[in-house]
Amino acid sequence: MKPFLDQDFLLTCGAAKALYHEHAEQMPIIDYHCHINPAEIADDRRYASITEVWLGGDHYKWRAMRSAGVPERCITGNADPEEKFISWANTVPRLIGNPLYHWTHLELQRYFDICEPLSGKNAKEVYKTCNEILSRPEMSVRGIIKKSNVRLICTTDDPVDDLSVHSRLAKDSSRPAEVLPAFRPDKALRPDKPGYGDYLKALEAAAGMSIQTMDDLRAALLHRIDYFNAHGCRVSDHGLDTAICERSLSEADLNAILEKGRRGEPVSAKESEAFQTALLLTCAGGYRKHDWVMQLHFGCIRNNSTKMFERLGPDTGFDAMNDEGSNAPRLAGLLDLLERENVLPRTVLYSLNPADNGIIGTVMGCFQTDSDIPGRVQMGSAWWFNDHKAGMERQLSDLMNLGVVSTFVGMLTDSRSFLSYTRHEYFRRILCDVFGRLVENGEYPADLNLLGGIVRDISYNNALRYFHFDEILK
Repeated sequence: MKPFLDQDFLLTCGAAKALYHEHAEQMPIIDYHCHINPAEIADDRRYASITEVWLGGDHYKWRAMRSAGVPERCITGNADPEEKFISWANTVPRLIGNPLYHWTHLELQRYFDICEPLSGKNAKEVYKTCNEILSRPEMSVRGIIKKSNVRLICTTDDPVDDLSVHSRLAKDSSRPAEVLPAFRPDKALRPDKPGYGDYLKALEAAAGMSIQTMDDLRAALLHRIDYFNAHGCRVSDHGLDTAICERSLSEADLNAILEKGRRGEPVSAKESEAFQTALLLTCAGGYRKHDWVMQLHFGCIRNNSTKMFERLGPDTGFDAMNDEGSNAPRLAGLLDLLERENVLPRTVLYSLNPADNGIIGTVMGCFQTDSDIPGRVQMGSAWWFNDHKAGMERQLSDLMNLGVVSTFVGMLTDSRSFLSYTRHEYFRRILCDVFGRLVENGEYPADLNLLGGIVRDISYNNALRYFHFDEILK
């Protein structure tokens, strides 16, 4: 029986252990997609309690606590921080096989030197110890970033953001890592969503222009892309319900949809997809112009509980996988459209539904021609509901079977917590075990120097080159 979460956690053979300890373990972190607040880095936020850093905004934990029967007052409600922490501690022992069990204990070990399993029995003691450690000078947000060996972070930023926090950070020579904005224009592309008219007003103010037509909207978005580029942006991100490619509507139709959205009138699914497709084409041209990477996240049904959406708002743990069909022809059609228009940027594709792995793996192989870098179109890391051991192994297996895994840009946190950098360690251990088992099974030569180089590339170097961060991290 192996010890719980020891130095060889998740490493099941000698080759895996060698690949991890000799190659992956020492590599720095590039977190090219996350949802942390850059102001907390600029202000070097300190946390009053482990509850604040662990449970504040973490809808992964919130979902688990609800499923375990914890009352909402101890999750997002008015219970005091210690009571919320104890509720989480009581939940943890029941999470057998859940990645939250692993992540919780990796974070306790790496940041607080606590190696015993968390439970209701030791909750008060662990709470006290964690809070004492968080009070130390080196455990501010900047200290956590340094301790985690993070070199570069890309936040998620709306086109209307003035990026003043990023400007502060760029001028701050004491910043713990490079912190760059990422362009997330979802609100601009969804006239079917409530509040679209108010959002257009905010975009008009940010771009310094009136938006009356689709051409005006295109110009405003391109203006903001230029602005973000001047502030160091190198990557964009789009959250889509499904893959989209709807080109059947005219420019007059699109202008009419814009007006519907402005007035808050109903917009059909077909109209919304046509609107999004048209603006994706525009944005992709801006990304290609500035040599950015475009990320497309699709396959999510959001805010499924109307009651809880009205009570807590979005991103609170009520989203699910989308199994709507036709992703293959629409994804292929979108990439083909971008390629024909000569605006296809380097692109990372993620689906929340792992059934789409084969679609992504085969479609992306059709659009690698004449690339300036290996793997121009990428299968993104196992995302959200898939960033567990089985999901990561499946993503790696599908990528190895259908693509060239050695060009893979690796892991990201996709998190709102500064303690989530252990997810990179979790992924690297799984990566090394997958490769190590191939060696042990005689499916790949025992050339650990060659494999070690590939592990280092997937852990860090590929992202460094793919996003052109090597021009920044010199």
